Amino acid sequence: MEKNYALNDIVEMKKPHPCGENRWQIIRMGMDIRVKCTKCGHMVMMPRRDFEKKMKKVLEIAEK
Repeated sequence: MEKNYALNDIVEMKKPHPCGENRWQIIRMGMDIRVKCTKCGHMVMMPRRDFEKKMKKVLEIAEK
């Protein structure tokens, strides 16, 4: 199953953030992907491969 996502999309990860939120905004894409928690603003950068394993689904698609 291929998961399509783009910059500024809101995605759901398999495990929630310690603050209790499970919604993340994609703020940087490349070899590494940086996501930002929509509740507390914490940012995490991870390799694209890890991100694709940990992402559950796209919740909101950003307008282009």
